[in-house]
Amino acid sequence: MSIRAFKQQQPDIGKDVYVDESAQIIGRVEIGQNSSIWPNTTIRGDVNWIKIGACTSIQDGSVLHVTHDNSDKHPGGFPLSIGSQVTVGHNVVLHGCTIEDNCLIGMGAIVLDGAHLEKNVFLAAGALVSPHKRLESGYLYVGSPAKKLRALSDEDIAGLQHSADHYVKLKNDYL
Repeated sequence: MSIRAFKQQQPDIGKDVYVDESAQIIGRVEIGQNSSIWPNTTIRGDVNWIKIGACTSIQDGSVLHVTHDNSDKHPGGFPLSIGSQVTVGHNVVLHGCTIEDNCLIGMGAIVLDGAHLEKNVFLAAGALVSPHKRLESGYLYVGSPAKKLRALSDEDIAGLQHSADHYVKLKNDYL
């Protein structure tokens, strides 16, 4: 695995985190306990910070990045904040956005600068969340651009938690 500093900013990896040897974690990155970073994932906190909560899974081939501070267009830039119990599917791009707790981001989805997914959101595979769009808690979103399809049932929301729990168990097998 490649965990390395950028400009004296060293990643902070929590207890019992699995990081695959092919993953790249660079700079101002914080990863909460019991999370997992799967093969060929890049997490690059070079021009702003990235925070990943506990029991969160970032799956194969995903790219996580940020936007730098620009006082004219976007003061402070766009950091990346991912909550706890989040499942990020294969080949997802998360760029300078906020993902709250207990979300599932489907394979190949893209979430852009300033977008905000509230807790208990299911973002379908291949969806595109436009810059600054807010996805309301408790719904399934699909398409490009992402649109609200339907409310999540109690069973759907339990499934989001089940997914997060599954990846904690799987990463333990890898550890």
